[in-house]
Amino acid sequence: MLNEVADGVWVRQSEWVWSNAIVVRGDEGLILVDPGIHGSELEQLADEVDQLGIPVVAGFCTHLHWDHLLWHSRFGDVPRYAAAAAAQAAPGVRERAQQMAEESASGIPLELIGLLTPLPADGSPVPGEIIEHEAHAIGHAAVLLADRGVLLAGDMLSDILIPLLDFRRPGQVGAYGSALDRLGEAVRHVDVVVPGHGAVANGPEIAARFAADRAYIDALRRGEEPVDSRLAQDWLSAPHQSNLQQAKQSSG
Repeated sequence: MLNEVADGVWVRQSEWVWSNAIVVRGDEGLILVDPGIHGSELEQLADEVDQLGIPVVAGFCTHLHWDHLLWHSRFGDVPRYAAAAAAQAAPGVRERAQQMAEESASGIPLELIGLLTPLPADGSPVPGEIIEHEAHAIGHAAVLLADRGVLLAGDMLSDILIPLLDFRRPGQVGAYGSALDRLGEAVRHVDVVVPGHGAVANGPEIAARFAADRAYIDALRRGEEPVDSRLAQDWLSAPHQSNLQQAKQSSG
């Protein structure tokens, strides 16, 4: 169910990798950020949005991984925005995203995946400040809602995910460090961080999330094995090994 984590910001968590669908009230109506995951959950999200009694005016995609590219017809035929770099790259990843969605979840409207348009220069109708960076995915974007004390972090600052480097692009260790620098400035102004996956962070938890991601990346930079409690999850072994390999190649 939708939980209001700040004024006009609601979160609904999926069972699939603890994915967070986010609803933000803007000046013109509701903006749906990364809605997901299973078709039944999209239907339930649509029911709960209907109960808010405010029209959906847009969607926003934080980045181009399949689980952040989803949509449902009940949300309406409205623009679905992303940072310019992500929107421009979307046609090239759409077919693969549809395949992964079909393999990984159920009941997803595949034809609606990844239909993105570049966010206007003024950011309208998405409220707040867009913080774009190159960590994890092309055109990865966080949304800072400073007036409500909220950062929508995309796939960063999670309590369950380690930093996940994009194995297709070199220089990701540096890109991730730079992204954390930018987000570090943003988190000074917030009391709530909503990651793409995992629990919402409040108050002191935010600094702990930031410190964990920073420590992991700093260890990679030094060529050391990170000490990170999130690695206790067996399913993160493969992406962790990929991170280690990319870090080794970057320093070699």
